[in-house]
Amino acid sequence: MLPIPLEMTDATFLERNAGLLAALDGLLAGEREPIANMANTAALLFGMLPELNWAGFYRWRSAWPQGELVVGPFQGKPACVRIAPGRGVCGTAAQRRQTLLVPDVHAFDGHIACDPASRSELVVPLLHDARVLGVLDLDSPRPARFDAADARLLEEVVRRLIAGCDWPA
Repeated sequence: MLPIPLEMTDATFLERNAGLLAALDGLLAGEREPIANMANTAALLFGMLPELNWAGFYRWRSAWPQGELVVGPFQGKPACVRIAPGRGVCGTAAQRRQTLLVPDVHAFDGHIACDPASRSELVVPLLHDARVLGVLDLDSPRPARFDAADARLLEEVVRRLIAGCDWPA
């Protein structure tokens, strides 16, 4: 797991990611249903970001901290269905409420290998009104595929997704 320093100016960030963010805004426009928006967001990321073998969401089920993450809308091979808090990269990101950038999943203690081809992972928690709603999870077959700029991009994707949905109380 690496710290995520940010060295990109806002202008550079927006310029580099304008196409993806504009496409996301278009998908979210006029639709407030979380599952529908997560499905389209997963498809957009899987289609637009290179070298991914999985992109999708795990949704938090039950009241925090009891409960678990349950697979939600995704693109890629079949996935693990349930993940306990603190387990694997997804469960750890949810428990810590922070983005995790893992250049080598085999070096991450407790990594869950849903797809043995995955080598690196980036997970961003979905937080709304101090609640964990789930996580956005990206996997790649290439070691060290993700960097701080990817983490910032996915945090912005999650920010827009959260703002664009009506989340149950």
